[in-house]
Amino acid sequence: MSTVTVIPSGKALAADVCGVNLSQPLNDTTFRTILDAWAEHLVLRFRGQHLTDPQLEAFSARLGVLDRAPKYSSGTKVTVQSDYVTVISNVVADGKPIGDLGNGEAIWHTDMTYNELPPMACALYALEVPPSGGETGFANMYLAYETLPAPLKKRVETLQCKHDASRNSAGGQRSGYPIVTDPREAPGAVHPMVCTHPVTGRNMLFLGRRRNAYIVGLPLEESESLLDEIWAHATNPALAWYQEWQVGDLILWDNRCTMHRRNEFDNDQRRIMHRTQIAGDSKPVFRPRAKQAA
Repeated sequence: MSTVTVIPSGKALAADVCGVNLSQPLNDTTFRTILDAWAEHLVLRFRGQHLTDPQLEAFSARLGVLDRAPKYSSGTKVTVQSDYVTVISNVVADGKPIGDLGNGEAIWHTDMTYNELPPMACALYALEVPPSGGETGFANMYLAYETLPAPLKKRVETLQCKHDASRNSAGGQRSGYPIVTDPREAPGAVHPMVCTHPVTGRNMLFLGRRRNAYIVGLPLEESESLLDEIWAHATNPALAWYQEWQVGDLILWDNRCTMHRRNEFDNDQRRIMHRTQIAGDSKPVFRPRAKQAA
């Protein structure tokens, strides 16, 4: 058996996990090492993996119940035989895309926070990558909260935000949703702007997406101004780490305490990723640390 080692990135989050073959069942000791590293570093990278879709599913399912793959954009030619694996790709075959999200920039976001129970985590596995571009950035929402100026930190603890469901992370309009012109009327769930992680007990900013977000109860202009201030802080490069993809990389991130984004890349270059999503099992809530420590 190889020794499992965890090597921190040296940035605000993320670590490499070495000595693990995710195509094989993991013993309890190895899995506990992974869970502990994940709780500490928020994002884990496993390099040099060789995974089939069932193996990707099996590893992901150790973390919790898998969400079914969401519906693809109209005209997509589905190429996977799985109810739980989503293809993220810009590749076109026989005139039809084989996956979603194309080659453009994906802005900072946390996945599917417009749902009452947002997903807990995601795993993204690289099958083909372009020679440059397409990097994925991750931001630490624990630190984003902890480093807020004291008056702003106190204020956001009492606020709730509506999370818009009408647009995807690339800014595209979702089928079946109205075009939103007033964020106060946007469809989507309402969550506290500061939430408590159900495993670590740490508090974090919980922002979702900037577009069409609305802080409940505030005049729209005040909501927009305050959101701009908070987002400028939360997306500070000092809080982020970027994944430069290699074939065989698997990235596992905690969707509850991170945001992520993607750089654009040349559409003449192929990029194929397979993704699984682990379902959320609790509604985001805020519990002040003083009460938790009691």
